[in-house]
Order: sequence, then structure tokens, then C-alpha cells
Amino acid sequence: MCGIVGAVAQRNVIPVLLEGLKRLEYRGYDSCGIAVFQGAELQRVRSTERVAVLAEQVQSQQLEAVTGIAHTRWATHGAPATHNAHPHFSGHTGHTRIALVHNGIIENHEALRERLTKAGYVFESQTDTEVVAHLIDSLYQGDVLQAVKAACVQLHGAYALAVIAKDEPHRLVGARNGSPLVAGLGEGENFLASDALALAGETSQIIYLEDGDVVDLHLDSVQVYDAQGEPCQREVHTVHLHAGEADLGPYRHYMQKEIFEQPRAVGDTLQGVEVVSPELFGAGAKEVFQNIDQVLILACGTSFYAGLTAKYWIESLAKVPVSVEIASEYRYRDSVPNPRTLVLTISQSGETADTLAALKHARKLGMENTLTICNVASSAMVRESKLAYITRAGVEVGVASTKAFTTQLTALFLLAMVVAQVKGQLSAEQEADLLRKLRHMPVAISAVLALEPQVIAWASRFANKEHALFLGRGMHYPIALEGALKLKEISYIHAEGYPAGELKHGPLALVTQAMPVITIAPHDALLEKLKSNMQEVHARGGELYVFADANTQINSSDTIHVIHMPEHYGLLSPVLHAVTLQLLAYHVACARGTDVDKPRNLAKSVTVE
Repeated sequence: MCGIVGAVAQRNVIPVLLEGLKRLEYRGYDSCGIAVFQGAELQRVRSTERVAVLAEQVQSQQLEAVTGIAHTRWATHGAPATHNAHPHFSGHTGHTRIALVHNGIIENHEALRERLTKAGYVFESQTDTEVVAHLIDSLYQGDVLQAVKAACVQLHGAYALAVIAKDEPHRLVGARNGSPLVAGLGEGENFLASDALALAGETSQIIYLEDGDVVDLHLDSVQVYDAQGEPCQREVHTVHLHAGEADLGPYRHYMQKEIFEQPRAVGDTLQGVEVVSPELFGAGAKEVFQNIDQVLILACGTSFYAGLTAKYWIESLAKVPVSVEIASEYRYRDSVPNPRTLVLTISQSGETADTLAALKHARKLGMENTLTICNVASSAMVRESKLAYITRAGVEVGVASTKAFTTQLTALFLLAMVVAQVKGQLSAEQEADLLRKLRHMPVAISAVLALEPQVIAWASRFANKEHALFLGRGMHYPIALEGALKLKEISYIHAEGYPAGELKHGPLALVTQAMPVITIAPHDALLEKLKSNMQEVHARGGELYVFADANTQINSSDTIHVIHMPEHYGLLSPVLHAVTLQLLAYHVACARGTDVDKPRNLAKSVTVE
């Protein structure tokens, strides 16, 4: 969601800015732009097309510059339109003095807009960002650092800012509060970005700014100031990122590539797991797990469904009660804190605004036993938590999460085993058997991926549908929810996930021949009850599409279509069934001709509320 790239150098930085934007495209955006020093003036180019089109516009104007900022915008305030695109300019006397890009939401923008309008500023956009540009200009007295510092004191909300001033052509200032921002260190050049990936190939020396930080970048220096405005030192991290990580390769879409990367991603996530040990989750994990008597899982979207699945695993193996809450709702209600709770946050990016805020809220309530499962070791959520487990999904470009989800499930199953071990609920025989099955997952997922041709055959049947129902029971119910989410995200078919036992309590009224019913049918203790639910659909003329484990005795007919899974995988069965539903969503979207990797209105990393 939105991307920032900035650079101050002794060379032409336009290729750096444009390449950085291309690497951030996966986050989702509906406009983009760039602002640079051209001679003694600030000049910008903005577009509501893709970054490639912006690059063509920049080339046609033959721009070259040694300092500049660039942005991809996901619309919040104001429609996706060129006049709302970043960068925004400001200059009280009609001459541009300030250029700015912004991620986040300024909550008091209306009051500031009213005040600045009275002061004579004319607004060209509907954005909250232009308010910040004018505010900084109103405070500017020849030192852009001091103007940004003074402006930040007046801003309420979340923001990451990159600012340049006409009269200071070799200076770049950034600020962060609640929205990610990093500084990249080079030799005779320095950089800003909302994601370190944007700087791959330019620098591996990264400073992760903290909330309240303002950073002042020159050609040969970078100085960070804390929330009190005092100079401070932030740790420099060596981050090895490679631009090739996000290459599409031979695949049609990134989502397809990432679906097929799952055997490798799950294997990498289990790298080094030779025994079940609390230390896998960090120093002091054993003591934390010994002293908890419940688990609170906080997450959003796909990660929330991973948490729902983990509830079944943790309660079944460890006998510890688990509650799962949507992070965006948790901190806005009165809850009952328990200091013996393990607060578990799940996030692909580790920067998800709602989940990060929920984690901080839980800590304020006195719950300090915190654990984050995340794909980014240097993320804000990992830094905020006492314990962490880093999945190794690698860069995930497709907005609809695939390999991030299955690696989260892998880590969560391992967590369930570890807590069960610490609580004395797991025998040595059980532990060895479950660990063997867990380590076999890459092979099992590869066997599921071999079903793709059968899934493709189903996809054409869905192409003209507008509604779908997903059914699962027990620990497969969250997978039905995830399958419905995947289908609606990328194919725009309205889809809902339900526990199969709830059919007769309402959803059955929707079942007709026009609504496909996708059913997860594992060979488990609930199979016969699930078969009864399927008969309820069949009797009403509904058409069933069933992913069935071997030996379930579910056979195809005119209105029952069956794909047989390679094997039943016990407690880990949800992981395999999730992969089949990813394939289904992907190929249905292809059949409908939608933008698979960049579905409308959605962003990859949701860094605003």
C-alpha cells in the first residue's frame, strides 16, 4: 500500500527512483509520480497508469537530477486522479518551494486545511497529503529539517514523509510515525524508502526508523532525530536483498509463481528444525510458554484465517485455550487483560497497521508475553515483540497471499507442538510422528500442485458465475473462509465460507443450480456428517465441487464434481487443502480475465487503518 523512494546523490537518481517504484508495485497502487530538481527548479511528472508509463513520460521530458523523490499511491482521500497523485507541491507566493510524498493518513487534515486556506494556500487536490506540503511550506524559513520537525508536532495520525526543498538541492528529509520508512546508506549518496526492497542493488546498509523519528540525508551524512527532536543513533542493519527475487520468470502471473514456490517456501521455513524446541521462537521462550494459560491471536485477512486454524491445533495438542480476534476490532472494545496470556500476532509484512496497533494496545494492558510470526525479520512487529518466528516465504508480489499463508500455517503448527511439549501434553512418539509429517510437507504440497490440470478443467465452469459457497468442518472451516477470500479477491466472484453444519441455519436458502458449492472433504471424524451436508445441497439442486481425500467414497456424478487429493494428512490436512483452493481461485480469475496480481481496490501491505 503506497510506496516511497527518495535519493540524494552525485549521479542521475531518476533510474534509481523508477526502479525502486517498480519493485514496490506489488504493494498495490492507482497512481504514481516523481519530483526532482531540474536546474534550479522543482519539476514533477505524475500518472494514473503503471510505473512503466511514468518512466516513458520522464524519458520524453529528458529529466536528469541528483536529488528526487517518487511515489506509488493507493487512494484514500480523493479519487485516483492525476491531481491527487504524489508528489505534492507547495509555495505560498506561487513559486514552488516544497515537494513531498506521503504514506499514511493525517487524521486532523480538515482542521489544518481550514487554517491553511485562511492563510492563503490554494488546494489543488482532495488529499490529506497536500495539507502536509502546505503546512511544511508555512513553517519553512530556509531549513527544511526544522520545518518538517515543526510540522510533525502538529500532525495527528500515521505518516511516512519524504520532503525536498527548492533552496536545498542536495538535501532530503524523511519522517516516520506509524508507517514504515527506512534510510539506505551509500558512499557519497543516501536513500529513503518505505520498503528496503526498493533499494535492492543500491545499498545493503539499512536504518529502520522508529516512530517519531525525523531523518536528515545529505550526500555524505545521515542524521536521525528522535521524537523529542534530539540527535540519536539507530542501528545500521546489513540487509541482503536481490532485485531478482521479484522476477516473474516463466510464470504467467506472480500469484501462479508463488503458488508453485510453496514446497520450497515451507521447506525453507523449517530449515534448521531438527528437534522440537522452545528456543526456535527466541531466547526465553520456554519460560514464557511455561507461564501462560491462554493464547490471544491478533491478525487481519488471510493471517486471521491462519490464526483460526492455529486455534484448532493449539487447543488439540497443547490443551491451552485460544481466542482469535480481528486486529482492527480488538483495540476498540473493552477486553479483559490477563498477564498470563501469550499475545500472538501474525503478519506477512510485519507492518500491518491494525495488527501492530493491536499488539501495542495489548502491551499497554499489561500483556508482555508477545510473539510475532512474520516474513520480515526487521519489521516493526518483530521489533515490538518479545519472541518471534520468521517464516521464509521470500518476496510475495501477488496481492492475494499464497506462500505467506502456508508458511504461516507451518510456523503455527510448529508453535502448537512446542507449547504442547512444554506443557507436557506431547509424548515422544507423537512428537516424532508429527515432526516427520511436518518435514514431509514440501513433498505433499508438490503432489497437490500436480492436480492443477484438473482444477483448470473446473475453472471454465466458474467463469460466468457471480456467487459461490465454500464449506468446511472443524479445522477445515477456516480454510473454507480463506478459499472464499481468495476467489473474491482476484476473480470478483462474491464468495462466502461457512461451517458445513450451518447450512440449514440460513445459507441453504441461497443454494441453486447457479451457485457452485465448493466443499473440503478430508477423511476425518467429521466425514459422514459432511456427507449429510452435501446431500442437503444435492437435494436442493445445487452443484457440488468437492476436494476429497482418498477413501472418502465420494464419487462424481452430473452434479457432483470430485478431485481426489493425493493423501490424507491428519492435523496438517488444512495446509494441503489451502493449496487446492489457491489453484482454483487463480484459474477462475484467469478464465474471467481479471488482473490477478493487482486486484482492484486492494493493496499488498495495509499500512493504514
